Amino acid sequence: MKLSLLEKYDKPTPRYTSYPTVPYWEMPPTQEEWMQLVQKRTELHPEISVYVHLPYCEQLCTYCGCNKRITVNHAVEEPYVESLIQEWELYLRNFPRKPILKELHLGGGTPTFFSPKNLDDFISRLLATVEVPENHAYAFEAHPNNTTVDHLRVLHNNGFNRVSIGVQDFSPVIMSAINRRQSEAEVFRLTESARRLNYDSINFDFVYGLPFQRLQHIEYDLEKLEQLMPDRVAYYSYAHVPWKQAGQRKFTEADIPQSVDKRALYETASEGLERLGYHAIGMDHFALPTDDLYRSAAQGSLHRNFMGYTPYPTSLLIGLGTSAISDAGEAFVQNATNVEDYREGVAAGRLPIFRGHQLHEEDQLLRDHILNIMCRFGTDWEVGELQTSHSLERAYLRLQDMEKDGLVKLNGSSVSVTTTGAPFIRNIAQCFDDRYWQKQPTESLFSKTL
Repeated sequence: MKLSLLEKYDKPTPRYTSYPTVPYWEMPPTQEEWMQLVQKRTELHPEISVYVHLPYCEQLCTYCGCNKRITVNHAVEEPYVESLIQEWELYLRNFPRKPILKELHLGGGTPTFFSPKNLDDFISRLLATVEVPENHAYAFEAHPNNTTVDHLRVLHNNGFNRVSIGVQDFSPVIMSAINRRQSEAEVFRLTESARRLNYDSINFDFVYGLPFQRLQHIEYDLEKLEQLMPDRVAYYSYAHVPWKQAGQRKFTEADIPQSVDKRALYETASEGLERLGYHAIGMDHFALPTDDLYRSAAQGSLHRNFMGYTPYPTSLLIGLGTSAISDAGEAFVQNATNVEDYREGVAAGRLPIFRGHQLHEEDQLLRDHILNIMCRFGTDWEVGELQTSHSLERAYLRLQDMEKDGLVKLNGSSVSVTTTGAPFIRNIAQCFDDRYWQKQPTESLFSKTL
């Protein structure tokens, strides 16, 4: 990759799991307005997605940017499960009919911090209130260090068909640097156990750009991937945001691969995965041709939301738990990020919302174009739309500079991302981010592109 392009475009840029991005949210809906929108969405489209945030971890992984609570006190499990059920019951009262739960994801934190018994209790109570379609996607994030066969069996018995294993890197040196206790043997054990229980899809999460990571570490990861061949692989860019995550202050800039060196790690991984038969999907993701994520990308139905890429778009995503975000198309809301504030809110019989955003017509227009860029590497607009939308007109002008750099091709009423432009898909999407350009941040808000 040309150094000049890296220098120009490796800038702090949102990852665009939403538009507008969270720092630009304003005009939050009231609880009544939010519930009315939830009702409207489920009346039109009864299939929904649910994300459940389980924030507890026994140990701090210092690279992590997630909302988490570090504790070894497992007495917190049952009270938190009760709060989740109380929050879900607030939604149940407002659904016009029993929802069809198309997609369910347990994230964290460490979902397998919770015992199999408590997970079984929560999931079985949740599923008793919904319809489970035959074709569904239920997934959870698994830490190799503490995910047992009992965890796998209990969740599979409750309809879970996908497991996402947090590998990050196979190197013990890097695992030690980021304070993550897990071994190569535990990853192999967990993968083999999930296969024996007939999970449909196994995903490995890796991170590139970690402290002390070099090309030989990526090459070793690829050797292990060839032995295990998960259905999906995600290679996320390490987001160094020490102003947000105090644990990252353990590293200095000198410890972290930068610029060309960091990009070489990803390109080595990408080329190696291609040799193994994986196909690049959207940004950072790879899948075998037998996986639903690949099929949805090939069919043009790939979707992106606060859970990342998904083959199953729904018109309503409900987030349960502390910091969880919900998306009803015309509005977003986010729960309180503090566990105590969250539990206090639901105990009082109200949704624990602390911020949100109502999308006006222009927001929705730009959101659609950003989603197309992130999922399909291109977007188009109706004839005349440029003349009626000033924000879209401004986006088109920004794209012209990128066309000169060979990142995109413009064709009157459409834009497509080139092979050269694929690494800069976040920058290309940012051309449509009118809120960012109208009020550019004066402080650090986002991680760098590459």
